[in-house]
Order: sequence, then structure tokens, then C-alpha cells
Amino acid sequence: MSSLRLTTAQALVRYLTHQHVACDGVETPFFAGVWAIFGHGNVAGLGEALSAARQALPTYRAHNEQAMAHAAIAFAKQAKRRRAMACTTSIGPGATNMVTAAALAHVNRLPVLFLPGDVYASRRPDPVLQQIEDPADGTVSANDCFRPVSRYFDRITRPEQILKALPRAMTVLLDPGDCGPVTLSLCQDVQAESFDFPERFFDKQVWRIRAPPPDPHEIADLAAALHESAAPLLVLGGGVKYSGAEDATAALALARRLPFAETQAGKGAIAWDHPNNLGGVGVTGTSAANDAARTADLIIGVGTRLQDFTTGSAALFDPRARIVQINANRHDAAKFGALSVTADAGAALSALSERLGDWRAPEAWLNRLQEAKAGWGEVTDAAFAADDAGPSDAPPSDAQVLGALQRALPADAVVMAAAGGLPGELHKLWRTRAAGGYHVEYGYSCMGYEIAGALGVKMAEPQREVCALVGDGSYLMLNSEIATSVMLGLKLIIVVLDNGGFGCIDRLQRASGGEGFNNLLADCLHVELPAIDFAAHARALGAEAEQVDTVQDLEAAVQRARAATQTRVIVIRTDPRRATQAGGAWWDVAVGAETARGAYEDRLAQIRKDGRP
Repeated sequence: MSSLRLTTAQALVRYLTHQHVACDGVETPFFAGVWAIFGHGNVAGLGEALSAARQALPTYRAHNEQAMAHAAIAFAKQAKRRRAMACTTSIGPGATNMVTAAALAHVNRLPVLFLPGDVYASRRPDPVLQQIEDPADGTVSANDCFRPVSRYFDRITRPEQILKALPRAMTVLLDPGDCGPVTLSLCQDVQAESFDFPERFFDKQVWRIRAPPPDPHEIADLAAALHESAAPLLVLGGGVKYSGAEDATAALALARRLPFAETQAGKGAIAWDHPNNLGGVGVTGTSAANDAARTADLIIGVGTRLQDFTTGSAALFDPRARIVQINANRHDAAKFGALSVTADAGAALSALSERLGDWRAPEAWLNRLQEAKAGWGEVTDAAFAADDAGPSDAPPSDAQVLGALQRALPADAVVMAAAGGLPGELHKLWRTRAAGGYHVEYGYSCMGYEIAGALGVKMAEPQREVCALVGDGSYLMLNSEIATSVMLGLKLIIVVLDNGGFGCIDRLQRASGGEGFNNLLADCLHVELPAIDFAAHARALGAEAEQVDTVQDLEAAVQRARAATQTRVIVIRTDPRRATQAGGAWWDVAVGAETARGAYEDRLAQIRKDGRP
């Protein structure tokens, strides 16, 4: 058998460059590139190998390790998990900076390959710089932090171990049910060690992302449940997008008179104006969708993990309703005692359609919900409306900012957010007009994802306008990739909503019976409040930037941003107290304040009385 003598790092990089995926008859490299911040734990090993392979596998230099991982994750999400990126760092703080992003990828079932440097496998120079020492366990490394937030974890202590580790990594990254982050912890001495690797290990490999078909008995049970139902409701999750089932789901809903609601991950799979689309469901849902969820006798989750925001902390659905879960992940498919259909969303819905015969949902059920949808449209129009208040009056609400953006952005723009009050307002109000136009990370609700994630979205779809909505709190937490976007020539539109602190949590704090404390800057311990000039800061990072005062000014600024050729930041002051009160559902947040505890206990008692968990 012929072999190639390579360092471990060279062999790893060569392997990555030869992995392809076949989608719709087109073969594409699976790895679109590697994000890297080099240090003593990876520069001499993996850094050398990446430098030599830069034509086949581009390396992108970021400014923050967590941010570059967010960019890689957002890229994979926007690419519907058909492509991914890798991230490499030094040993120590560079590596642990990525753990938050790994958790985000794990929660959201998104593929990313983490390649952190690690300690010496030989232990000859131990303890090396940045090494964690445990007096009770000599095998401990800081990279063990990745174990609970990785779908697959391995520590490479010998060169030949990658012969088994890399194929295992690929199966996880491409698995429709167990997809998620992979961590290969690379001991820094092993990266530079040579080995005679089998030449066939580097043959081109074309992977096909599986679409597991459903069990016929499970489909038969689901079809029977629909035939018995007088009020069915589909709840669409991210699995609809990842299976490429958007058009098929829209057609099924129309043909079978099936109303549907959207989770954060599922929103935008089907355009907002589909007649059966009731909008977001749950804590941040529309009144139309939540009315349907409360009164439906059959809830069919399609590619959703049914987290608490979707289910109103398990209190939204009628306890007598039957729940069905269509999901490629068997764990998700079994939640809430559901009738499980463990399968690809598209394959399951196709099989279901064939099994249903001429069945259609009752017309009266759909008509009632469509009336509710029309009523919600009036709520949205009112929330979006720009009033005539000038800059000296109360600043606009988040909803009014969204209205301006809805009017000013092109129909195929991608709007994105991640934390604070914006995901809630977007889930309720945003009208997604084109597939892939809604990218909100709310599985982990991670502050700091917004700008870095927008960069990843732009890399996945450079032809589209990408508009990141970010609060002042998230902006201050992680803004460094503005400079990266400028450096890479990837134009973003970034709208900073400055409400003077953590406005969303301030509202929650007050609603829970507390007083304003340590959330808005004015309520924090301070000698004097900082006068933060976000526009000047953004310009210092290389972007174009401006501050506007009204929503009318914002619309004009967005038009200027659309005409710009590099990243443009628009800053607008907003009201931290105003949020859309219509819609929504209960969220179980345990409260301690005596003024609110009684109401909380009463609510729990009512839920138990109704037969909910």
C-alpha cells in the first residue's frame, strides 16, 4: 500500500480538502474554509499546514475566537447544514473562548469543526504556557470543557489516530439526527510529528446527506390521527429548512387545509403571506398562532425540539391534545410523550401525503384561524407605524424600528438577531418575504452572535443584503468582527438599537416584581454615565457609520447603506420600556419577590388543575 509521509497537521488539512457533499446533483467542498487565530499551540503545526493549502482551503483571520466560531456556525445554518467551516485556536484561553459557541452549535444542532491546540502528549515540557494542571488527574486539559458541548470529542495524542477520528467527525457533522459540533483536540507536539499515512486516506470522498425515510407504521398512525382530528396544527421548526422541505410543506398545508405556526428556527421556511401561515408560536408568538395552539386537538411538530419558548413552558397546548413529533433526531421525536415519526421532515411529509387519500382538515377550523391571522396583521401594521415624534420626544420602540426596516430593506434581505428583546419582536412581527430571509439564533439566545453571525451569513450568501440587528449591550459585548467584515470586503448593514443597557432583562426584572437594578446603565453603580458614541466606534473599526434620531431618518439611512460598498453601521436610540404586548404566552420564570410570587403560584396551580405537567 502506497503512503505519504506528512505531519499530522498536514494530513488533517489534506483530508479536509478532499471532503465533498452532493446536493441536487452538484458536488461541493464540504469545508468552505478555516477560521484561525494562531498562537503557540497551533501556529507551528496546523498554521504551517494551512499556509501550504491556502488555495484549496482558505484560512480566515478573525479578531475574537468566540466570534469566529459564531461566524462559522451562522455560515452552516444559512447553508442549511450542507456546508461547514472549521475553527482553530491555540491552547488555553483561545480554545476556551470557543466553548460558548460550541454550546450554541450543540443546542441548535449545527455543524462546526473545532480544532483547538492542546498540551504536549509527551508531557516532556509540562506544564507548558497556559496549561491547566489538576493535581488529582494528569490527563485533564482545558479542552475538556468541550466534552459536554460537542457531539463528538477526541483528543489526538498520536498521528495515526486521525485515521479513525476524522471519518467519525464527518459522520457526525453530516448526520441529519445527531448533527452538531465536533472537537478534535490537537496536542501541539503531535501536530508537528510525521507519519506514513495511507495514500488512499486522501482520496476524494463525496458524502450524501441522508434523508431517513419514516417507518410505514408510524406514518399510518399519523394519518389515522389526522383523520380523527377536527383541529390539527403543524408547528414548523428548523428541520423543515435543513431537509429542504419548504416548498413541499407549503404545498401540503395548502392542499390539505392545514394551518401552521413557526418556531424561531422554522420562521421564514415559508413566506409570511402563505394563507395558512399563522406566524410565530409560543412565548414570543402571535395571537393567531397561540390561539390555534391552545385549541388544537392535534399538534404535529415538524423538525422542532419543542423548547420552552415554543410550548409556553409546557403550558400552551391543550393537555387533551395529541402531540406528534416528526424529527430525524430520535430524542426530539419522543418529547412530551409524542407519537414519534423518526424521519427526515420532507420524506415524512411526502409519505404522509400519499397516505392521506382525499382527507382535508375541516374548512371551518382553517377559516376561523385565517380570520385571526388577518386580525394579527392589523396589530403588526399598528406596531410598525411610524409616528411623528421628533428626536426630542420619546425614542421609537423596537417594533417601529422593525417597521422602518421592513419598508426599506429589499424583499430578499436576510434579517438577523440573537438576544434581548429583538428576537421576540421579530418572531411576532417580521414578515419574511424570501426563503432564508430570517436568521435568528434563539436556541441559546447568545449575546454577541449578531455581528459575527451576520458575517457568516454573508459568506454563505454574498449576493444578499444582510442586516444584523443588535442592542447596545450585545454590541459592547462582541463587535470586533466589524473589522473582519471590512477586511474581507463583505458588506454588512448593522443597526444598533441603543436603549441604554439591557432593556429586555430590565422589563423582565420589573415584571417579576423587582425594581430596576443593574440592567439599564442608569440603574447601575456609577460615578457618571458613559457617553458612548457607537457610530464613532464603528468608524474606528473601519466601517461607515451614522447616528439617526427618528424612524423616518432610519429608512433613509438604510437606503444609503444599501448603496454603500462596505459595512455600514446605523445607530438609533430606542425606548427600553416599550415592547409589543399583544400575542405571546406564559413563560415560567420563577420569581422570589413577594409582590409577584403569589401570582406566580396561582398560575402554576391553574396549570396543574388543567392537567398540564
